[in-house]
Amino acid sequence: MDNKDAEKLFFIPFNTGGHWLLLAINPIREIVYYLDSLGNDWTTYSDMKVLIDTVLQAFRAQRDIQTSRRGANSITWIKVACPQQRNQIDCGYFMLRFMRDTLALGRLMIPTDYFEEFKCAFYTKDQVDEIKEEWCQFMIELNVLFINLCN
Repeated sequence: MDNKDAEKLFFIPFNTGGHWLLLAINPIREIVYYLDSLGNDWTTYSDMKVLIDTVLQAFRAQRDIQTSRRGANSITWIKVACPQQRNQIDCGYFMLRFMRDTLALGRLMIPTDYFEEFKCAFYTKDQVDEIKEEWCQFMIELNVLFINLCN
């Protein structure tokens, strides 16, 4: 709760039980950006929406923000038209790529039609391979760091 009034974007990789998607949340503005490489609507995952809405309402209460009854559920969910996967196995890499693209630009909002700099209907094989390589490199460096910390 430190800096609870500072505007930030929190990333929540969410697994629906067989599919990864990304939620990017701005708790101050009460906006949830929904990025799904299969193009499903968030209403497909009602338990996820209830959970995130509850978390944001608890955050609002911690900040002592008073809202009217009508404003009590003023959380805005935005479905982002992000690149779509062409198979049933790359969702995790797409989720990582969405996070990476957002972090690379350092923005606190995600346009509904995705970022102009990265806009495309589908990621190419090279773009998916790039995130796979970056993830592998990260894990290798993490393991080295972990080994060094254990010695």
